[in-house]
Amino acid sequence: MLLRTLWTKVGFPRNFVISTSPQRSPSCSSGLRTGWSFSPPQLKQEPPRRFNSSALSGFQSPGCVFLKDFQHRSQQKRLYASNLVKSVLKPTLKPVTAPGKRVPKGPRTKQPSRANQPFLNQDTDTMRCIAFATADQYNLPTLCADLTQHGFGEVEFPRDASNVLVISSDVSAKADDGSVVFFFREGSVVFWNVEDKMLKKVLRILERHESQPYEVALVHWENEEINYTYGEGSTKLEHGNFVLSKDSEHHDDVLEKFAFSNALSLSVKLAIWEVELDNFVESIQSIPETLKSGTRVKLSSAEVMQKIGELFTLRHRINLSSDLLLTPDFYWDRENLEKIYDKTCHFLNINRRVKVVNEKLEHCTQLTDLMRSHLSEKHSLRLEWMIVILITIEVLFEVVRMIF
Repeated sequence: MLLRTLWTKVGFPRNFVISTSPQRSPSCSSGLRTGWSFSPPQLKQEPPRRFNSSALSGFQSPGCVFLKDFQHRSQQKRLYASNLVKSVLKPTLKPVTAPGKRVPKGPRTKQPSRANQPFLNQDTDTMRCIAFATADQYNLPTLCADLTQHGFGEVEFPRDASNVLVISSDVSAKADDGSVVFFFREGSVVFWNVEDKMLKKVLRILERHESQPYEVALVHWENEEINYTYGEGSTKLEHGNFVLSKDSEHHDDVLEKFAFSNALSLSVKLAIWEVELDNFVESIQSIPETLKSGTRVKLSSAEVMQKIGELFTLRHRINLSSDLLLTPDFYWDRENLEKIYDKTCHFLNINRRVKVVNEKLEHCTQLTDLMRSHLSEKHSLRLEWMIVILITIEVLFEVVRMIF
């Protein structure tokens, strides 16, 4: 009676009789019979579903059709899309770096300054200009003699540009222009239309004339690469590419390339110093947290002085030993070259990057000054306690002498 009431509420007709006896159901051929019974199939336990009586009301043969549909649904398997199964079974993986290794950052000027800019046709008339910073300083006289012995030719250059060596070669990457290399005394080199094989050869020769060379991976990571071509009109920087004038003479063409190369050399050199500053910041980043927690800072006076020396060396290189803050004297009487140099520096965000670096240096200077004053206070306190202990010992000796 209870089962009859439940089936009636669901929406099935009253003449549908449920029997719990384990009898085999006959074949359904001529409609519903009174007293007909069936054994429900054994199904896996699933969460209860909500029946829709309106959807079942349109069945023409309530008994047989419902039985077939019920058996069909009980034997039906669920199918899922293969990509959905893979997305569920396969967890999201993130790159894991080895402990102690820092993930290198992206180039500091390429992505922000050259995004969404149209490129010229690289298959026909576009050539490559690439700059590297490989060491703190080059020995230009010995480098010039070594390159001359290997078949390179020195290009005559104005005497007021004494910090640069210009070398040319007969072998070039493309026939539209000759290959030229600018070596700056500050440790950077700029290649114009030089094929890869020749570039590697020059870098190997350059290793013998470097002072305090940088890591090879860092050199090839922090580089500047810009395409250039020849066009009508004056020389300019357009859409992130150098466009040199076809009408310029060879001497003027070399000077214009020098103006571009000078800005590129400053950019790659500044990129190396930015990496050094980032490494310095990482070495002292635990000090503020240590001071905040109230624990003892495990730094000796010698280590603090070493950090101060590293900081002031980097500050001296950026603000005093380079041309990052002022325009070089070479451009004072060459206004057209000065415009090219200033526009390229603006394109490479040199002024903004120098400002950010100096702000970081100022913060690091304040932190190192704080550590130095903390250590001096500890040293003064130690001396005071030593004096107090000596005075106490002397008083005890006097008391002992007076008593005995």
